[in-house]
Amino acid sequence: MKIAQVAPLIESVPPALYGGTERVVSYLTEELVKQGHEVTLFASGDSVTSAELAACSPKALRLSPECGEPLGWHLIQMETVIQRASKFDVIHFHNDYLHFPMSKRMRTPHITTLHGRLDLPELPFVHKMFPGVPLISISNAHRLPLPDVNWRATIYHGLPEAYLQAEDEPPEYLMFLGRISPEKRVDRAIEIALAAELPLIIAAKVDTVDQQYFDQQIAPMLDHPLIKVVGEVGETEKRELFKKAYALLFPIDWPEPFGLVMVEAMACGVPVIAFPCGSVPEIVEHGKTGYIVDNIADAVAGIRAISRIKRNECRDVFRLRFTASRMAADYVREYKRLIHAANRPTEDLELTEA
Repeated sequence: MKIAQVAPLIESVPPALYGGTERVVSYLTEELVKQGHEVTLFASGDSVTSAELAACSPKALRLSPECGEPLGWHLIQMETVIQRASKFDVIHFHNDYLHFPMSKRMRTPHITTLHGRLDLPELPFVHKMFPGVPLISISNAHRLPLPDVNWRATIYHGLPEAYLQAEDEPPEYLMFLGRISPEKRVDRAIEIALAAELPLIIAAKVDTVDQQYFDQQIAPMLDHPLIKVVGEVGETEKRELFKKAYALLFPIDWPEPFGLVMVEAMACGVPVIAFPCGSVPEIVEHGKTGYIVDNIADAVAGIRAISRIKRNECRDVFRLRFTASRMAADYVREYKRLIHAANRPTEDLELTEA
């Protein structure tokens, strides 16, 4: 099958540091190539892939401000895709809705995985304008703000089985990993760690839009011997940190679409302490891969009971539910359905719909 993967240009594929969507696109692309498909990746020029790379910007845009306005580069990307569209059996977009006007008019079958939050005020109007665009959600909870659009399937993210980390070291600290922003609630993570009297390592980036929040609300909380901030980390550093973690703290306060870091923790045998927002109840199995809690006190109680969670069971759940091979198989099934529908004669479709 000839497949196009169209990634955001904000980060490279895979990202050098933080970047959930681009990391998932990388895992999916590499697994599809491994399974024998002919894949072209439309991404930034500093991406690394075993697929054919169609570079649509010189570098990842977040770390290369000299590239200028992101919208211009994404328009270039969309035109590059449409010029080559007829060469593919299916095109898979990961770019929110920027491509909708173009993809609506393409003959090549296409599908879009929505990766971001869907409770934004403009989105009902956008999707009302483009009601037929075939969409993939990354959790069932992800769909709730837009229940009536053309959802084709829910497909959970997956990691390569090589991500599994069997070796454990004596745990020394709790972890918060990802991004410092109001909805991620690192302030709760700090409160939990201090109440549990355990060290907390914060491995996270601060976006420009969140700098004031960090300076005013988070920075004053960091002057404590139990709290250590190591900043934004890459894949190798992240896995090293997991080796000595009691648990990953995920005390979010927003409708999380998926939460890849929870699966990364499970693959490394690390239990998750999470608040029940968005996808969390679908990803964390309470009492098996971690604890779903409603408040600080319950989170501390979960940490006290963390020894009941078997690290090998966390890894087993990862193997069963969250591998890249399973994710790719789910997507290939949807690709085939789209291609089959596109190739059916019009009269067959009319008879079926009647």
